[in-house]
Amino acid sequence: MSIWFQPVDVAAATKFSRNTVSELLGIEFTEAGDDFIRGRMPVDGRTKQPAGLLHGGASVVLAESLASWGACFVIDPSKQSCVGLEINANHLRAVRDGHVTGTARPIHLGKTTQVWEVRIHDDQDRLSCISRVTMAILDTPFRPA
Repeated sequence: MSIWFQPVDVAAATKFSRNTVSELLGIEFTEAGDDFIRGRMPVDGRTKQPAGLLHGGASVVLAESLASWGACFVIDPSKQSCVGLEINANHLRAVRDGHVTGTARPIHLGKTTQVWEVRIHDDQDRLSCISRVTMAILDTPFRPA
C-alpha cells in the first residue's frame, strides 16, 4: 500500500531542486516505490573533502534532500509544507569515486512530525552512511521558490 498523498514525480523533485544545493552537488532523484524515494549523487570535486573522500556533509545533504521530498509527497501540499527539524548521520565506509545512492523510508508519519531513515550505499552496494531525519509538518501551503 502506497504512503503517498499523490503519485511521486521524481522528475518534478529534480526540477524544483534547480538553483539549490541539491543541483550544486549533482543530486538527482531517480525512483520511488510504495514506501521509499531514491536518489543519487556523484562523488567528485563538488562532494569530496580534501583527503579525496566523500565529505560527510555532502552525505547529509543527500539524506535531507531525500527525506524532505519524501515528506512533501506524503502531505497535501495545498495545505501543508515540511521543513527539516533534526538530522543525524553515521558515516560507516569511505567512498572515493563513482556515485552514492540514498534510499529514504519513513519510520513515523505523524500529523506534526515525520521521521525518515536514509541509507546511503556506494556503487558496490556497500552501506556508507545511515541517517535519521526528523521533519516538521507546517500548516502552510508548499510554495516552491
